[in-house]
Amino acid sequence: MFAGIDQLGLFIVAGLLLNLTPGPDVLYIVSSGLRGGWRAGAVAAMGITAGCFVHVAAATVGLGALVSASAAAFTVLKWAGAAYLLYIGGTMLLARAGKDAPLAASAPAQVPPGAAPQPLVKVFAQGFWTNTLNPKVALFFLAFLPQFIHPDAPHKTWTFLLLGLVFIVNSVPVNLGYGLAAAWLSGRFAALRRGMAWLERGVGALFIYFGIRLALAERPTP
Repeated sequence: MFAGIDQLGLFIVAGLLLNLTPGPDVLYIVSSGLRGGWRAGAVAAMGITAGCFVHVAAATVGLGALVSASAAAFTVLKWAGAAYLLYIGGTMLLARAGKDAPLAASAPAQVPPGAAPQPLVKVFAQGFWTNTLNPKVALFFLAFLPQFIHPDAPHKTWTFLLLGLVFIVNSVPVNLGYGLAAAWLSGRFAALRRGMAWLERGVGALFIYFGIRLALAERPTP
């Protein structure tokens, strides 16, 4: 037992596998890498990671438990998250192709030709809110982390916080990998670059799907 953690190795492996599972966070990172290159993909990954810090901190001080126990709190956060995902998806669906984007041969290789790059601050902020406004992430930490806290742990709150930090650290290389892989694919396949506008609309439709699914989600029974 390390610092009250039970089966640390299993926790790390399970965390890596869970981070590999596609969802709104992964979709946002991949779409950012495809549209804006490796820098945008990496910044999106950091925005998602920053959102995880909020959930871990909230769960540690008890706010996550409030969301889990209170139907009203869960509903407010659920609708806020769903509205944000629908907003992002609608923006992508209605966006016009970047006609004013630089198409010169000297354009940086990390930005796909024809793509309209977003400010990195905006990329980070969207990633942050995509994660922060998802109540399922808060409930995940509340349900998953306590399973690896030893019953005899002397300071269960600090053990919970430590587990959350370990999970976040493990998520960084996975998230960065998704962003860099998406940027690499976009930079290597001309057909993917030519279809960037349609790809963005497809990603927008998926965000709308995730938003609707979140809006229809029921609060888990304690």
